[in-house]
Amino acid sequence: MDNFSLECFIATAETSSFTKAAERMNRTQPAITQQISNLEKKIGVVLFNRDKKVSLTKDGELFLSYALRIHALYQELLDRFKSPELDGEVRVGVPEDFATLFLADVLIDFSRIHPRVFLNVECDLTLNLMRRFKNGELDLVIVKMSSADEFPLGVEIWKEPLVWVCRHEALAHIHDNSAIPLVLSPEPCVYRSRAIAALESANIRWRVVYSSPSYAGTIAAVKANMGITALPLTMIPDQLQRVPEGQLPTLPDIHVSLLKRSEKNDAAINTLTQFIVNKLSSQVQARNQTTIP
Repeated sequence: MDNFSLECFIATAETSSFTKAAERMNRTQPAITQQISNLEKKIGVVLFNRDKKVSLTKDGELFLSYALRIHALYQELLDRFKSPELDGEVRVGVPEDFATLFLADVLIDFSRIHPRVFLNVECDLTLNLMRRFKNGELDLVIVKMSSADEFPLGVEIWKEPLVWVCRHEALAHIHDNSAIPLVLSPEPCVYRSRAIAALESANIRWRVVYSSPSYAGTIAAVKANMGITALPLTMIPDQLQRVPEGQLPTLPDIHVSLLKRSEKNDAAINTLTQFIVNKLSSQVQARNQTTIP
């Protein structure tokens, strides 16, 4: 099982199209189809439903989690032995919640492989990171948005549902006709704006009872039963639960993309970009396999 076959499989899974996968891999569509067929024969299972829209089978979903981890490890191996001399400074901006849950181990792994690269990491709200990125203060930023089309030059890492989250006891607030108590980050925050817009559109009264810029502060307040918050599905911690569908307005999916300064063709920046994309895609896929909606 070679890495090219895994890349073809991952591209097809992420685009839900043999044609789009071929464009990404710079190959013909029949070549991609043949790679997938050979892969299915080799492991003895069908990976894709080939209907009007290509979609993963249950075996394909399981295989994807392994493929992403294998591919990420393969890229790490190449990074370690092909470019051990990599050096320089990279200024990285990342939302605090992603830094807490996802990015710490990724950056530690990168620093271990490339000890001569200095990583200058800044944590802030997405809109503040975008402002600093546009001002040239950051080389790479990870941003959250409602649609990947907002930043067409970005590399989409993943998307997932934004959901309402609370302690079980807080569900009573939804049915007692009182204003919904919200625990949110201060402005400017993507989660905050999406949550308030959804409630306003549904003519549901609300009030912010606690505001914290940190993920830890938000979770602590919700665990203390102060109110309800909005989080990506894979970020729901223990002791909290997703509000059942239909009890509050549906929130739009959150798209997470990585933006790199187009004018800087720096080896350290390019290598870190690919490293983050591979590692985070693998991490989120693994979390999705174990997350209970």
